Parts: sequence; C-alpha cells; structure tokens
Amino acid sequence: MSLRKVAIVGGAATPNGKFQTPAGEPIQTVEHEVLAPMVIDAMAAAGLPKESVDAISLALCRPYTLQKYFATFMANYMRMPLKGGIMEVLGNGMTGGLAFDQAVNAVAIGHADVALALGVNFESAASSADHMMGSMRAVGDIDFHSIFGFSPIAWYAMDAVRYMHEHGVPRAELAGIAVKDRRHAALNPIAQFKKPLTLEEVLAARPIVEPLGLFEVPPRGDGACCLVVATEDVAKETGRPYVLVRSRGFFHEGAHQINEVPNDMTAFIAAREASSKAYAAAGVTAADLDLAELYAPCTIVQALVSEAMDLVPRGQAGRAATDGETALGGRLPICTSGGCLSRGHPSYITGLLTIFELWEQLTHRAGERQVKDAALAAASCELGNYNAALIHILEAKA
Repeated sequence: MSLRKVAIVGGAATPNGKFQTPAGEPIQTVEHEVLAPMVIDAMAAAGLPKESVDAISLALCRPYTLQKYFATFMANYMRMPLKGGIMEVLGNGMTGGLAFDQAVNAVAIGHADVALALGVNFESAASSADHMMGSMRAVGDIDFHSIFGFSPIAWYAMDAVRYMHEHGVPRAELAGIAVKDRRHAALNPIAQFKKPLTLEEVLAARPIVEPLGLFEVPPRGDGACCLVVATEDVAKETGRPYVLVRSRGFFHEGAHQINEVPNDMTAFIAAREASSKAYAAAGVTAADLDLAELYAPCTIVQALVSEAMDLVPRGQAGRAATDGETALGGRLPICTSGGCLSRGHPSYITGLLTIFELWEQLTHRAGERQVKDAALAAASCELGNYNAALIHILEAKA
C-alpha cells in the first residue's frame, strides 16, 4: 500500500498560562470551552469547513480533568461526525507528538483526507502534592525509585552534573540557554513568560535541584492547541501556504525513564537514532535545517538533544546559545517559540505546540521571531529523559 503525502494546513494555540480554577470556585473554567475556539481558529487558518474533518486524534487530558472520553465529548460538542476514526493518545511527554503522529498516519494510509491533532492541558490548580506524586510514580520502579522521592527534575540535574564534568562546561554556559529562550519568548504572543532575563538573574535564582535553578526548569501551566493535517492534494486546493511532513523517525531504548542498566546518560541515544532515521528518510542532514523546535524541559535537555541530533557538536550547546549560534539570527535557531522554559510546558500538549511553532515559521506567520527564508525544520519530543524520541522533518510549501 502506497502512503499519501501529508501536510499541515492550519493551527491555533492559546497563550500558555494558568487557566484552571480550584475545585471550590463557584465559576469554573472548563477544558472544552478553551479547546473549542482553537478548533474553530485552526479550521479558519486552513480554509476548510469543519464538515471536512474525518478523524480526531486527541492528546489525552491530564488526570486532573474530570471529563472522561474527552475525544468523543469534543466531537459531540463540535458536532463533528467522523468517518475516519477517533482516538485518545497517551505517552507521557510524547503525548502531543503521538497525537500528531496518529493524525498524520490516518491521512497517510487513507482513513481520512483531513484530520485534527488536538489537546488541552490543565494542571496549574492541581495540588503540588498530587502533581509531584504522579511525577515520582512515573520516573522509575515505584518499589525502588519513588520511595526516595526521585523526580524528573532530579534526573535532569544528574544529567547536568555528569555533562559539566565530562565536557568541562561551566554552569553559566548551560544557563545561557535559558537567557536565549526568554529572548525568543518575548516575541511570541502565546509565551507564558516574556520578561527578559539576564545571565546573572538565572545564576542567582533559587535552586530547584542542584545545579538547576528556577529559570532552568519548566513551569507548570495550562493551554490548548489544534493542528489540521490533510492530504497534500487538499492542501494544494486551499491555495494557501502549507507545511509538508517530509519524514519521521522514532526510537525507544527498551528502557523505562530511569533504568538499572548502566549507559551513557548524556548521549541521548534515542534522539540520535530517531533523528538519524528521520534525516535518512527525508534525504537530508542536520546541516540542511533552517531551524529546530525541541521538547526540552530543562536547559540541560536542550543541550543534550541538540547535540544528539547533530545540531551542534557534543559539549558545545551552551556555548552555541551564548554566542548566538542557536539564537534568532544565528546559524541554526533552536526553540524560536521560547521553548518549554519560557513559552511554557503544558506537558501533554507540548508536542503539539512544537509542531505549531514550526507551522507558523514555515508558513511565515511568526512575526518578529520569523526565521528568514525558513524552509526546512526538525521537531522533537520525548517520553521521559529521552528514553524514547520522536522526530519529524517538516518542509515549507508555497
């Protein structure tokens, strides 16, 4: 069976922030009323009627969302009968990326001519205890790791310590990534944090898990995003610029987020393998890219995945950010949205926001943060500590 070419033809996203209301409040902000306008806006951007949608792939809502079977609930709310399929997708940090992947698959294999990849993430009003307990139970073996209070930020902090030791990198170089991302976020209408940061402010911020401080780890936040994907034939018929999905690559190490088998903890093997597959399938190399948008919850993660994907040499990601090489106007801008650190990290839709940023860049909708002549880009997302990686190569089409 031959696969059809798939394009991204529309998108919309809310500003990231704090929308969720505490349970006791008399008036509640509810998820479907936040997500539905994004569907309307995305369809308008695509120039397609909602009746053209054949399939929905929803990034499963966080556990704090009371409404279950949310995908079918949304189909009912939007009055969207579907002939191609409907599903809810879960994959930890990769949830949004997998929702996009499944929408692309539905179009590629012919189940749908037009499909939505969408999601809404509410978590800001959840109690810190509940949020941290869920995070700790996801990290590793609940009988061995969780009882010691081991959290995702703790494993990233250990990555940072090892990386700085192996490559002789001072913390200030990693902190420069946070400064760069905040400069990008200041130009992004949907960014959660836009106030400029200095390197001195990043280094002086209160520690979260040494050596990572407040501005080097992701915020909690809420948001919603919808992407419209379609066959390339449908995309051409709209008469509007679109983004072609050139390829994808995936790799899972066969390990949980923290594994008892010793490995190179700073190599991010899954990102290396998945990006190699994606480059080969697209017939390109990392040197051909004009920009990259990465799932990177912490400064160290952006450094490690950048290096694993051959975007910068190993051990040099922090210096590349500080020197402007990976900033807007540099050789290869990375995280032009502001990334997880400043655009925001509503985790179950972060993978969708990654693709949304590249759709805006490749259709030249990015305003002041537009990468000049952007034509080819890479997106990444992960399952946890990059034990698995999903990479997409995207191309601008007029």
